[in-house]
Amino acid sequence: MKAYEIVDSADNKVLGILLYYEKERRYIIELENTLNEWTAPLLTAGFVKQGVFTIPSEIAYAWVKERIVPSERQNIGDILNRYHLKEYDENKLLELSEGKCSQDSLFVRKTDLLPDYVLKRMNHTLTEFVLLENLNSLCFFEDRTVRLIHLADIGLPDAVIQNNVLLETGKIGCGGYTLTFNDSIEYDAARLYNVGKRLPLSADDFRLFLKKNVYDTTQACELMNCSRQNLSYLVKQKKLPVAKSSMGGNLYFKGDLLKNMW
Repeated sequence: MKAYEIVDSADNKVLGILLYYEKERRYIIELENTLNEWTAPLLTAGFVKQGVFTIPSEIAYAWVKERIVPSERQNIGDILNRYHLKEYDENKLLELSEGKCSQDSLFVRKTDLLPDYVLKRMNHTLTEFVLLENLNSLCFFEDRTVRLIHLADIGLPDAVIQNNVLLETGKIGCGGYTLTFNDSIEYDAARLYNVGKRLPLSADDFRLFLKKNVYDTTQACELMNCSRQNLSYLVKQKKLPVAKSSMGGNLYFKGDLLKNMW
């Protein structure tokens, strides 16, 4: 991830931070809380007016596109050659132009330090998402809290709610800023954080459970003092549930293994 300060050259004031996730080539803008619709950067005023200071990826990308040479420009090949670019790269062009635009006095400059308000908001980004039964889900956040969220409460369309295939596409969006379905329907992570019911568990508790209570085939055989053939027999007889199966082998819950030792 790269970060750039959005600076107003009129008074050298930093208005926010532009985040760039290189692998997905996506942007997020984090604005200062003190801005209003008149002082906010171009294209972000409507969000700021509603009290939203984390600007979503598609708007952040549009803001960047307003500040660089368009890909359809007639002499784009000559421009790329001049700057020794092998292909059109929005972020490299942004750095070369410093994001300057004739419509305002803003520019961007690279930074290695993120302000406290950005770090605080990042604490409410997603780190894991697990779809449960009956439209429930577990959302794990950067601050290590875990929240139970009923997906109907976030306004998920009926077309998704009634389609298990679409529900299973749910995943964390770039930077953990969104929960995404079908790579097209996005929900703000900060909103999920506020809607969800906090559970008296942390992400570390789940990791500790997996570390101590999930056994591979070798560990299962050692615990039960049996051969792989015996273990396979128990599975075939449906006496031992498989927690997860893959080409590399099976995983088992410790409790299920112990039941077969009683």
